[in-house]
Amino acid sequence: MAQITIEKDGAVAVVRFTNPPDGFMNGETVPEITAMLDQVEGDDDVRAVILTGGLPDVFVRHYSVVELEARARDQRAQGVTFDVTHPIPERDLHRDYRRIADSPKPFIAAMNGTTMGGGFELALRCDFRIAQDGPYSIGLPEINIGILPGAGGTQLLSRIIGQAKTLELTLLGKTLSPREAEAYGLVTECYDGPVLERALEIAHELASKSPRAVAHIKHLVRRSELVAPTDGFAMERTMMSDLMVRDETIELMTEMNQGKRDIRDR
Repeated sequence: MAQITIEKDGAVAVVRFTNPPDGFMNGETVPEITAMLDQVEGDDDVRAVILTGGLPDVFVRHYSVVELEARARDQRAQGVTFDVTHPIPERDLHRDYRRIADSPKPFIAAMNGTTMGGGFELALRCDFRIAQDGPYSIGLPEINIGILPGAGGTQLLSRIIGQAKTLELTLLGKTLSPREAEAYGLVTECYDGPVLERALEIAHELASKSPRAVAHIKHLVRRSELVAPTDGFAMERTMMSDLMVRDETIELMTEMNQGKRDIRDR
């Protein structure tokens, strides 16, 4: 049975994790994520993507520890060792998560419940994280079973909330309620109600914007900490000029200059 479904609401694709076992992501989920990304990225009519959980009160609980244990026992039996001087290559899951961050289309995580470990790392790759208020756990508690976030969690979270708070949460293995996660800056906002409603509101607003401008802004912001400032400024100047000469942009600026719109109009 498929673990992921895709529905379209106008220019918005709503992706649901409908049948992961007990809300845990596993190896069978990964090729479906890959296929989902192929579909939404290849559909020019899709201008924003929402990821949400299909089970009540669960976005993605975390990656299957059953699978992780089996992999660990197999590697241990083979005498495999690891050293940071010889980094292991990306797995398909890592590539898929990177595709979300690199996609020109905006992604929204509509976190309708508990979101931990690999599930939260998936949400961290999204451009917006909207958490539904309730008795749910959010965070990266991997250290409590002797491991660490392995799909970008330590790197991404520290860029979002800083090293001090990231160390507190990951070294102590703390999880937070949606309201606490909002206060820490882990999520964009905590929503009091069905979170998909709020996610759709944001997604449709994003879909109404210039897709080229959305893609350029996302590209610049995502790479702002990865490139030298002079290179970032150069990219920004170039992408600004690219947008200015487009028919859509000239039309919008003309409307503003004729008093037909305000720059604050959304």
